[in-house]
Amino acid sequence: MTRIIVTTSGKGGVGKTTVTANLGMALAKMGHQVALIDADFGLRNLDLLLGLENRIVYTAVEVLARECRLEQALVKDKRQPNLVLLPAAQNRTKDAVTPDQMKLLVNALAQKYQYVLVDSPAGIEMGFKNAIAPAKEALIVTTPEIASVRDADRVVGLLEAQGIKRIHLIINRIRPAMVRANDMMSVQDVQELLAIPLIGVVPDDERVIVSTNRGEPLVLAENPSLAATAFENIARRLEGETVDFLELDSSSDNIFTRLRRLLWTKII
Repeated sequence: MTRIIVTTSGKGGVGKTTVTANLGMALAKMGHQVALIDADFGLRNLDLLLGLENRIVYTAVEVLARECRLEQALVKDKRQPNLVLLPAAQNRTKDAVTPDQMKLLVNALAQKYQYVLVDSPAGIEMGFKNAIAPAKEALIVTTPEIASVRDADRVVGLLEAQGIKRIHLIINRIRPAMVRANDMMSVQDVQELLAIPLIGVVPDDERVIVSTNRGEPLVLAENPSLAATAFENIARRLEGETVDFLELDSSSDNIFTRLRRLLWTKII
């Protein structure tokens, strides 16, 4: 059975595309056939993070317009032959593709690939609806900030309304020192607010910026960082392995935690 997973958040800038690129690459390294779909029509970025921007000839739009075959639009990664990318079109708006058309694309890819990961655009408009339409599972990416968590909570409700019940949480850019100083929400805080199963915690890492600029996902580095290890662990958990979470923070239920909960109650 092909696993069709959408990576989403609601809020922009939380690291969805970084998660999609690294998770896809980690799964490919494990020997799985992986197809990544950039569903952000008009503002594609997944190709940049993978270092494949100069190899794009056709996009999903040309496939749907029958101007090329699906295989012609798939960009193969020379570093990892198990991974391919179906890029979005930069010169089209988000309504250039319909949810039914996204289902057609994904169903075609599901004939060959074990994992199809869909990188959702920010927001909850047409691009989001396209991205979640074919999905059977979802990964919610949030940073430990109240605005990001609130948007993630809204997205969880929309996914469940769409019939997507298998939803997991990835908390990105956690800073243990800030958590200990009570300047950042803890993993426990976020978990309690969202109430969905946790599948990954990724520490804040300046090497993410370097890897993005170079088009080299962190999981391909010879000396993996903590963030790279976190992405690899998420891939293993998706496969059903029991993997301990990295020891990143320790925070108790203090006055700041209780204040956050009070604030959250007032917001929602």
